[in-house]
Amino acid sequence: MTVLLFTIIVLIGAFLAGLLGSLTGLGGGVIIIPLLTLGLGVDIHYAIGASIISVIATSSGSAAAYVKEGITNVRIGMFLEVATTLSAIVGVVIASYIKADYIIVIFGLILLFSAFMMLKKKIDHSNNEKTSVLANYFKLNGSYPTENGIKQYAVHHVVGGFAMMFVAGTLSGLLGIGSGALKVIGMDNIMKIPFKVSTTTSNFMIGVTAAASALVYLHKGQIDPAIAMPVTIGVIAGATIGAKILIKTKTDKLKVVFAVVVTILALQMIYKGLTGS
Repeated sequence: MTVLLFTIIVLIGAFLAGLLGSLTGLGGGVIIIPLLTLGLGVDIHYAIGASIISVIATSSGSAAAYVKEGITNVRIGMFLEVATTLSAIVGVVIASYIKADYIIVIFGLILLFSAFMMLKKKIDHSNNEKTSVLANYFKLNGSYPTENGIKQYAVHHVVGGFAMMFVAGTLSGLLGIGSGALKVIGMDNIMKIPFKVSTTTSNFMIGVTAAASALVYLHKGQIDPAIAMPVTIGVIAGATIGAKILIKTKTDKLKVVFAVVVTILALQMIYKGLTGS
């Protein structure tokens, strides 16, 4: 395969990954890494390095818009980033000492989990009024704009949420994805933050976590510009168009289809990791 053909395939694949990732909320990494490893035979470490760069780019763009709208809780994001940033570096170090096949299997399992979380019905925690001592101490409670005006919300189980962020950060560094599903679990299910706030705050955090991982992958020489550049351009373009489509369309049916696709990719990744083929 020529360099030009490889670049075109990666660019188109990354565009579709960014588009679908934006519409479903999973991000482009869950598609682009299987594309590079299963479809194009790229080493898993280089695929992860390229994915991390695209995560930084897409997160930075969308996060700025959400912060401007007042939905993102920046204070919670910065507090939890202490856990995710440190653990992301731990994840990268772990990746250096385990076989690539094991990383592929772990990635497949996380894909299965992400597909399940995408279809799971979300619970609205916007009516929470009670809060925890730590949330008051760190001033984590906040508000966000709704159609009916500003809505106040309280934060719970700060320690449990912080612990989940450590797990999410480790997987981000190990697999090169945002681990948004795990971060949303930490904020939505454990800390009882409204879903809209948890998803936007997770998006804000993802870029910072990926940046910590990227420094280590760059130092190890596992970020190849020939792969990272078309991946980043394609994912950004797809995510931008996807965000505009998302405003005007319902994505429930699309999420079901995407969940099926992700499940198939996950099973293929697990099979590849277990058999080494």
